[in-house]
Amino acid sequence: MNIRPIRIRLNKSLTMGLVLVGFMLSFAVLGLFRTPRSPEAMDIRLRMLPPSRDFPLGTDQYGRDVYSRVLRGAWVAMSVGLVSVGLGLGLGLSVGVLSAYAGGPTGEILMRAMDGFYAFPVILVAIMIVSVLGPGHYQAMVAIGIANMPLFARLSRGSFLSIKERDFVEAARSLGGGDLYVILRHILPNGLSPLIVQSTSSFASAILAEASLSFLGLGTQPPQPSWGKMLEESRNFAQLALWMAFYPGLALAISVLGFNLLGDGLRDSLDPRFPVQERRP
Repeated sequence: MNIRPIRIRLNKSLTMGLVLVGFMLSFAVLGLFRTPRSPEAMDIRLRMLPPSRDFPLGTDQYGRDVYSRVLRGAWVAMSVGLVSVGLGLGLGLSVGVLSAYAGGPTGEILMRAMDGFYAFPVILVAIMIVSVLGPGHYQAMVAIGIANMPLFARLSRGSFLSIKERDFVEAARSLGGGDLYVILRHILPNGLSPLIVQSTSSFASAILAEASLSFLGLGTQPPQPSWGKMLEESRNFAQLALWMAFYPGLALAISVLGFNLLGDGLRDSLDPRFPVQERRP
């Protein structure tokens, strides 16, 4: 088996991305297991208090602790990103590899179907899918994952087409290797680098898409905290309680920036010639 080793060289973007992503992941784990107060507990007597010793990030219009809600919202964002990117990668990789390996009419039909999906922005496809499945946290995961599937399908197909005709693949076939064996042992391991880079960049898009769906009322539903929903709820109180929008917006910006920097750093480290396919949510 001829496998090109994956070597990661540190650079500025990669280092900064690792720091920011590590910080937000720690934030998310802390939000899952321990928050200073219940993120869903309401006390109207404490409504819209400014940041203080008791409430480091203030309270919202229902007297809920903004710090606790931002912490729990970090777990919501990271879990949606992880599941949706994993789902999109799994589905897209399967379609891309099948299309590249089968070729002919089958491959063309599969990729034309992916091109039809790819013609629409991720957020629009996600909204259409959520409108069928119904609003909710898990529905948002599935919708964003399916919306990202064409991106991974196109990328994996292009990568595997270049590997498919190499000498070591032909040698494996000539030695009696079956299709599944050749794909899993020779083609797939050599095409992982661009998929790793794209997965990291798509994580940022998935977090933004989840926040957008929640902002529109189609994603994570109350009382479960979500950065997008927190931003939507703060619109009518921007002049009275700026902190209600500032802190979830800051957490969202740091997360997206961290994963984008991590993706850029991995791209430069793993393969400087590989262009990450950008797609706006």
